[in-house]
Amino acid sequence: MSTRGEIAKESKFQLGNVVTIAIGHLIHDIYSAFLAPILPLLIRKFGLSYTMAGMLTVFQNMASLLNPFIGVLADRISVRYMVIAAPTVTATVMSLLPLSPSYTFLVVMLLITSLSAACWHVPAPVIIRHVAAARLGTGMSFFMMGGELARSLGPIIILGAISLWGMEGTYRMIPFGVAASLLLFFKLKNVPIRSTGHSQSFGKVRLTQVFIRLRALFLIMTGITFARTIISRTLNSFLPTYLTEKGSSLWLSGISLSVLELAGAVGVFAAGAISDRIGRRRMLLIIMTGTPILMTLFLLSSGFWLLPVLVLLGFFTFSSTPITLALIQENAQDYPAAANGIVMSLNFFIGSLAVVIIGMLSDLMGMERAYWLCALMSLIGIPSVLMLPKD
Repeated sequence: MSTRGEIAKESKFQLGNVVTIAIGHLIHDIYSAFLAPILPLLIRKFGLSYTMAGMLTVFQNMASLLNPFIGVLADRISVRYMVIAAPTVTATVMSLLPLSPSYTFLVVMLLITSLSAACWHVPAPVIIRHVAAARLGTGMSFFMMGGELARSLGPIIILGAISLWGMEGTYRMIPFGVAASLLLFFKLKNVPIRSTGHSQSFGKVRLTQVFIRLRALFLIMTGITFARTIISRTLNSFLPTYLTEKGSSLWLSGISLSVLELAGAVGVFAAGAISDRIGRRRMLLIIMTGTPILMTLFLLSSGFWLLPVLVLLGFFTFSSTPITLALIQENAQDYPAAANGIVMSLNFFIGSLAVVIIGMLSDLMGMERAYWLCALMSLIGIPSVLMLPKD
């Protein structure tokens, strides 16, 4: 594996451009976060089982199957145009989601936003790599803080919009996504972002080379990703439903999700910068040890203690993402977007499997027991991190 010192230093840390991309991430992912808080409403509206409800999250991430190929394309063209267009498309589709007349129409809409989200999340870290220079962990922390803040604000925004305008009035949220695209266009149009990829032909050979060169890292990332997503995807998808079933109001359940995600935003902002100082491996080990412990405490908590535990759980659960993104960019010098796409596909497969399994187990044995299994399975993250070199 290559070291952090080998990252191309085309420029100094460009705070303005890093913040711009983080703002774009914030606005884009606010819309992506609309599904989970309105899921209880959709379950009632269409009479969905938990398995069908869990499948909606799978459809929302289905385009991750194409992430490696989107990454290959992004290594060959100017990635800025993918990033610029994505907020408009995602905002339009997700703002119209409560208006869907049927489950089938929901699926189609979520597949569209899935492709749009992939065209944002695969190339955006490559732009961060160029504008953050040697402070890559810090740059990824800014970037991921935007995403985590979005998942905190998204539930409040969509529930507030429904309270103000009803489910038929959420289309009024579309212009903010268009504004984000315009901001990105004017700020990034002159930023030099050169492709680092080689000139081999598009397709299988290119991806095969990436797999071969980074196979050890991908294996380790599989374990780390499973440990993270078995908790994070389950909480993102079912936390409002879980708390509603336990007697909480829809608003309290949505606010709990916002608290979780806000704590996650603090975690991702801190974790990347700390890993620049103490090392990626050491920071990941702290995270992977603390997450299952805090998930257990969450399941044992009620009343006053619920929100403080959610704060700590959110801080740990989501904070590994900027570190793993930094690891990929540090070790994929020639194919940064393609490698990021492969890891995002791993996230999709593992996260989708986790959501479907938890949905099925919840139908069979109840959601609380399914959550206990999540805490147990997340322990696989500890031996996975120990496989990383100490350097």
